[in-house]
Amino acid sequence: MSTQPKSMLIDITRCVGCGACTEACLQAHNLSTNVDDIKELSAGALTYVSEHGDLYVRKLCMHCLEPTCTSVCPVAALKKTPEGPVVYEASRCIGCRYCMQACPFDVPRYEWDKVVPGVAKCDFCATRQAQGLMPACAEACPEAATVFGTREELLAEAHRRLEADPDSYYPHVFGEHEVGGTSMLFLSPVSFDQLAFPLPLPSEALGKRTWASLSHVPDVVTIGGAMLLAIWWITRRRAEVARVEGPGASNGDHTGGGHA
Repeated sequence: MSTQPKSMLIDITRCVGCGACTEACLQAHNLSTNVDDIKELSAGALTYVSEHGDLYVRKLCMHCLEPTCTSVCPVAALKKTPEGPVVYEASRCIGCRYCMQACPFDVPRYEWDKVVPGVAKCDFCATRQAQGLMPACAEACPEAATVFGTREELLAEAHRRLEADPDSYYPHVFGEHEVGGTSMLFLSPVSFDQLAFPLPLPSEALGKRTWASLSHVPDVVTIGGAMLLAIWWITRRRAEVARVEGPGASNGDHTGGGHA
C-alpha cells in the first residue's frame, strides 16, 4: 500500500500568536533557546511566529514535494521521504551550504557556533511521525491553527474553508502549487505578499531547473577544458620561442644581418 504523504494546514486567521508551537518544537528537539528571544529562524529555533499587524505567521521548513535543497546537495545529506518530511543526515554533510543558497524560502541555517557545524531546519518531527505521533507544533496548538493530516485531505479542507467563508479568506492556498507544491499549506485573510511570503514563485519545481542546468555541466567542462588546454599550449609555445630566439628577441633587437 502506498504511503499517503503528510502535510500541515496553517490557518493564519486562527493563529493568536501564543507561541505554543515554538515552545513545543524547542522541547521536542531538545533546544535550549529561550522562546521569548526568538525573532527569526536559527540553528536553535526551527520555527517561530512573526507579527504582521494583528496577524501572526509561522515560519518553518516548507518540506517541498520536490525540494531544491535535495537537488543541489552533492552528498545526499538531505532527502525527501515518502511520508512528507525532508530530513537531514549530518554525518553526510560536507558543509558546502548549497542548500541554504538554493532554498526559495530561506529556511536552512548553519550551526556557526559548533566545532563541527552542520545545517539545521525543521524536520517535520519525522521521528515522532515514525512513532505514530503528530508533529509537536500541531499537537500543542490550542486554536487548531496548525492541523496535521494527509496532504490530500488538508487540501480538500482548505478549499472547503475558502468556499464556505470567502469573506474571511484570500482566495488562494499557498503551497498547493508553489515550486511544485509543498507539505506546508497556508490560508490567510489577506494576500500573501502582505505577509512577507516570498513572491512571486513559479509553479514548477525548482529542482527541475537544477537538473536542467547540471545537464549542461559536461559541455561546460569539455569546452572549458579545451580552452584551458589551448591557453596552456600558447603560453608554452611562447616560452619556447622566447628561449630559442634569446632575450633580445622579445625586445625587437634583431641585430643579425644589419648594415655596416
